[in-house]
Amino acid sequence: MRQIVLDTETTGLEWKKGNRVVEIGCVELVERRPTGRTYHQYIRPDCDFEQGAAEVTGLSLEFLADKPPFEEIADAFLAFIDGAELVIHNAAFDVGFLDYELSRLGPHYGDIRARARIEDSLLLARQRFPGQRNSLDALCKRMGVDNAHRQLHGALLDAQLLAEVYLALTAGQHEIGFEAPVDTGRSVAHRVIVQPTGVRPALRVPDADLALHAARVAAIRTRAGRCLWDAAEEAALPA
Repeated sequence: MRQIVLDTETTGLEWKKGNRVVEIGCVELVERRPTGRTYHQYIRPDCDFEQGAAEVTGLSLEFLADKPPFEEIADAFLAFIDGAELVIHNAAFDVGFLDYELSRLGPHYGDIRARARIEDSLLLARQRFPGQRNSLDALCKRMGVDNAHRQLHGALLDAQLLAEVYLALTAGQHEIGFEAPVDTGRSVAHRVIVQPTGVRPALRVPDADLALHAARVAAIRTRAGRCLWDAAEEAALPA
């Protein structure tokens, strides 16, 4: 499986207000291993930064003045991601901006989802850590990924950090078959009956353990009025 971990930087928070992409960073994974291939491009936006956006990225219109506009890098960027699964943190944000950029070039470019599958690492993190902060910085700390060198938001650096976070976040899934399709059409259920081969050993619970159990059940019964052990003991009684 080929995956591209992707991040963008923009002139503001909403493409609907005319904000543009100023940086794209991508890291390639094949079978969950970094290949060393990356894609990184600064882009001249031809519009101003919103207040605070330049401070977050450390970029400026002066720095971007000699960089190519999006239409000049679109084909190379799309060639890098075509057919892959894109791993993006808060995918709606980046995909929205990229689709907006493509729409400016004409309908024949289509949209990102027509070219690549999308895996939103933010949704994965929220499923695994509900109710907790799941920003990239928070996940780096939680997953043991060193991000001490992340002083500013940068697309390639953030993609590299996200790749480490994603691999840690999803560790074990491919080993137990989560990533492989399951052919349920030809699966056959087999009933296995195991016959006893000898006398079961008799086990005696120490009196001290029985007393602790009884006290615990009594405490639950006092608090809740009833506990599951009551139903189990009733079912065990002879009719």
